[in-house]
Amino acid sequence: MVKIGIQVNTVRERALLNQEELAEKAGIGTATLSRIENDRVEPHFRTIRKLAKALGVDPSELLPKE
Repeated sequence: MVKIGIQVNTVRERALLNQEELAEKAGIGTATLSRIENDRVEPHFRTIRKLAKALGVDPSELLPKE
């Protein structure tokens, strides 16, 4: 399972967005974003791309650092 929660949360907070704002910009549900940030679900790559676009970053910035 790819765990991106910490990265999404960090980039979201750096962008000064709350979960509702990011979810709306990305076109996903607030509950879905919450589950992603808490690593309860593994998002599809298309969802990662939506989040990255909404945050103005490359999708690789949301992937775990190894």
